[in-house]
Amino acid sequence: MAKLYFYYSAMNAGKSTSLLQSDYNYHERGMGTLLFTAGFDDRYGVGKITSRIGLQNDAVIFDAAFNFLEYIASDSQSTKKVSCILVDEAHFLTKEHVRQLSDICDYHGIPVLAYGIRTDFRGELFSGSEYLLAWADKLSEIKTVCHCGRKAIMNLRIDENGDVVSEGAQVHIGHDYVSVCRKHFKEKIT
Repeated sequence: MAKLYFYYSAMNAGKSTSLLQSDYNYHERGMGTLLFTAGFDDRYGVGKITSRIGLQNDAVIFDAAFNFLEYIASDSQSTKKVSCILVDEAHFLTKEHVRQLSDICDYHGIPVLAYGIRTDFRGELFSGSEYLLAWADKLSEIKTVCHCGRKAIMNLRIDENGDVVSEGAQVHIGHDYVSVCRKHFKEKIT
């Protein structure tokens, strides 16, 4: 039975690296994959999954209107045997996207590995993360550490002056983010 996996963490824990390693492992065994990433994050090029350590691969971009079920049923994909679907930036998925991905597992027998952060810089769940936490068959935390050595589970947004940002839009490409433990998150936000 195919499963929906959600690999989550704070920022900079190696999610994209892990995704690209999983993709490599499938291809090394002669299996096909489909890679997806959010369309508005173009820091490393549109349709690119890029890790901080320099690994990179092309991916299909998704936005709020994207339909995963229609994409895998399209003629362009019918000749390619897909053994696994990998989704980067999964926190940007919608509730409907998560339902579609769970349908791909349940009705098409294709496992889906989704990678994303759990909460934003305010400590609030992203929509994609909320529904992946609720509906995924398997949840796995990818750990990273705070500057104090504790496990980092929160994200701070830092502006161009190095100051912590505590208000604003949930998504803002271009700011820096720092992974911190809950204690340091509370101290910096308040």
